[in-house]
Amino acid sequence: MRVKRGNVARKRRNKILSLAKGFRGSSSKLFRIANQQVMKALRYAYVGRKRKKREFRSLWITRINAAARLEGTKYSNVISSLKRSNIAINRKMLAQMAVSDIASFNKLLVEVKK
Repeated sequence: MRVKRGNVARKRRNKILSLAKGFRGSSSKLFRIANQQVMKALRYAYVGRKRKKREFRSLWITRINAAARLEGTKYSNVISSLKRSNIAINRKMLAQMAVSDIASFNKLLVEVKK
């Protein structure tokens, strides 16, 4: 007796083609090419999620350093003095303060320098 697959194969192909919507040319029309492109896109998305964390951290550090240098100090000095003062504030919040509320950032630096 033979196995009749029914609509399983069509569902699988349509799932891939729906993921490939918006791709250009045959990458969104032909299953075999679309499958390759979807796999590649998913790989890039996975890597991008990891890379995003790195890039944001470096952006925060750059912003903190720029604000610190306006006050005549360096990023490394700011972080080390925060650690010595037992002030637990992360780089994301420090960068946000440096961008939007420079007065409180400067107050924090003054507190830490004491």
